[in-house]
Amino acid sequence: MEVLTNLKNEELIRRFEEDCKIRGLTEGSIKSYKSCLRIFSSFLKINGIDLISINRDILRSYVGFLREKRLNYKTIENHFSAISALCEYMVYEGIIAKNVALEVRKRYLHTYKSDNNDAHRKLISVEEMVKFINSIADIRDKAMVALLAKTGIRRKELVAIDLDDINWQEMSIILKPTAKRSNRIVFFDDETAVLLKKWISKREAIAKQNCKALFISYQTGERLDRSGLYNSFIYWAERACLHNPNSDRIEDHFTPHCCRHWFTTWLRRNGMPREYIQELRGDARSDAIDIYYHIDREELRKSYLACIPKLGIA
Repeated sequence: MEVLTNLKNEELIRRFEEDCKIRGLTEGSIKSYKSCLRIFSSFLKINGIDLISINRDILRSYVGFLREKRLNYKTIENHFSAISALCEYMVYEGIIAKNVALEVRKRYLHTYKSDNNDAHRKLISVEEMVKFINSIADIRDKAMVALLAKTGIRRKELVAIDLDDINWQEMSIILKPTAKRSNRIVFFDDETAVLLKKWISKREAIAKQNCKALFISYQTGERLDRSGLYNSFIYWAERACLHNPNSDRIEDHFTPHCCRHWFTTWLRRNGMPREYIQELRGDARSDAIDIYYHIDREELRKSYLACIPKLGIA
């Protein structure tokens, strides 16, 4: 039997990558893991440490190293998600005894998150959102940003939408199931419907045969991935002077997730009940009494249409 404890960092990461493929992880997840682990491996190399020798002290130092770079919470969490996944692989292969990344994440990153939550994200006014969306010349990108703002869905959820997931009569979308989301139904309004239909009309000439995705890449004619969505969003946000890529302050960044923050904030300010907002966001219900509180779908839809800001973007 091969002795895996003698593997070099690069070979260990390569084998972990193969294991991820066998487990059926998405190409995007594997790419993210590899990127984070290469940075971590470089950090270890500078300190003369192998991956199989990592411990709590090393990981604590790495938290400090990432914070010194003024990375936001989500980015640091992504790094430790990759490290934890690698540790789980090494435990499975008998290379190490336990996943030390779990206890470090629990102790240091959850506390860090409390200081870097959505309250610190950039929030723009309704008028600024109107100007932003109307400044987008490309109909695909305009429809994507409008849908992000009007539904509060995540990047992963948006790019996974198929044409068949849309109910035009009810003006709703059934999202693909994910671990983070409880309720899978979101609504959109008339002006968003107009933009979506304009995009779909253009999409027909670009999409490859049998492609079911709502949003597709101009280059491939296949489903647009999260990176493609992000890059398009940032391009227009920079042009609108909403996003400063050279700033270390999270308040100066306007990313797709800021639309989720915008969606939540303006529904609340327009009087939507808290439990309705949680339902539309797909948040898990934390209080025991909430579990037994069933929200009527039609009431939710009417409340949404009454509270979602009108942008005049169609």
